[in-house]
Amino acid sequence: MDYEKYLELNKDEMIFALQDVVRINSEEGEKIMGKNGEVYPFGSGVQQAFEKVLALGESMGFTVKNVDNYGGHIDFPGKTDKVMAIIGHLDVVPAGGGWDFDPYGGELADGKIYGRGTTDDKGPVISCLYAMKALKDAGYEPNCTIRLIIGLDEETQWKGIKYYFDHEPKPDFGFTPDADFPVINGEMGMLIFEFAKKFAASQSQVQAKGLQLRSLKGGTAPNSVADSCRAVVRSGEDGAYDRIKDMVAAYREETGYKVNVKGVGKSLEITATGIAAHGAKPEKGLNAISIMMDFLGRLNFVSEDHNEFIEFYNKYISFCLDGEKIGVACADEPSGSLIFNVGMTELDSEAGKLTINIRYPVTADGEEILSKLASVLDRYDMGLIRGGHKEPIYMDMDNPMVKLLLEIYRKHTGDTKSQPLVIGGGTYARSAKNVIAYGALFPGDPDLMHQKNECISVERLEQMTKIYAEAIYKLASGEYNI
Repeated sequence: MDYEKYLELNKDEMIFALQDVVRINSEEGEKIMGKNGEVYPFGSGVQQAFEKVLALGESMGFTVKNVDNYGGHIDFPGKTDKVMAIIGHLDVVPAGGGWDFDPYGGELADGKIYGRGTTDDKGPVISCLYAMKALKDAGYEPNCTIRLIIGLDEETQWKGIKYYFDHEPKPDFGFTPDADFPVINGEMGMLIFEFAKKFAASQSQVQAKGLQLRSLKGGTAPNSVADSCRAVVRSGEDGAYDRIKDMVAAYREETGYKVNVKGVGKSLEITATGIAAHGAKPEKGLNAISIMMDFLGRLNFVSEDHNEFIEFYNKYISFCLDGEKIGVACADEPSGSLIFNVGMTELDSEAGKLTINIRYPVTADGEEILSKLASVLDRYDMGLIRGGHKEPIYMDMDNPMVKLLLEIYRKHTGDTKSQPLVIGGGTYARSAKNVIAYGALFPGDPDLMHQKNECISVERLEQMTKIYAEAIYKLASGEYNI
């Protein structure tokens, strides 16, 4: 079947469609009401992107369904009741600053389309939709229904996909184009929680001339490496601020870390700057919270609670990314080592907290990890507040779907060295059984997901669409034991 001819014919249309969708700022917003009283659970931008993609699918002749604006799907009906799904999402993380292009401009420059979502996950969603269109245009009649499921809050709470699957049947099998090639056969377990400690009343106000830590705040999300942290200190002691400024200068010289200090009213503001990265790959970043805690550990505050909170951090966390300092390090052959990321911190005179994101190996036990953490916290009279927990998923290398998708990737790239991966990231593969992540980041390409200047090359967009077209064709044919 010559569907590649139709991929070529639709190439320019696919590029324009992706640019149009990228131009919509689909960062999740507050729930709002539409003109006719309908609810938009994730804000107007997400809703606009959702409606545009559904309309695009409908214009191609596919059947579409909107499930109360929490999610929906685009169907290419098959001969049987079986469903092969592609599960993607249209929401994006905040653009942030430092871009060379408008993050919501969809600009085409140097053979690349720039904008938030081009790789995560609007680009791959549009690629899969045009792969479906090429197959349809070529006269393909799938054995099972091909269903492109569209999620709308994958970057945050997953409320949309949960609502969708509460109202629609789960697919029999499929993939999500929201990770890496050649194929993801496992995803590590994920834990999000807080370490929290209440401080003694008015402790920070004792001995007014001593050094007080008035506030501390850093990071924006549990699953991101904090790239900034700010502390405000105050002292009535003569010369204290000059000594701290000298210490900051010496610390910069000693470590090379970006730490700055300036006066703000009667207080002193200390800022630490790190390097942002995805929480699944903290080694690619530099945690500003760890920098700040390392420096604050060299000061002596009048509040012993504050001193102990900082001491705890530096003794049990510091710059350690595998949990060894706090006693939860573990590893297995498929996954590698546990990943420990401090995403946020906040402290004032009444309490302090750290928001932690752990990715643990597929053979490890999440409850056992939490138990070990609790035993350490008890020594500092700190509490552990549970947040989200996603169990690991794993498919053996001999699984027929893993083998087939790997074979298709190798055919289109000539890359016979890259092997199936277990990742620390969490994708919609966790939302249904027998679903795995497949692309769209190619080995060796820069990972710009969640980063400034996110972009996708037209060449890679075309290549992934060919891969997805063949994968959809073969998975939905009924010829393979999936």
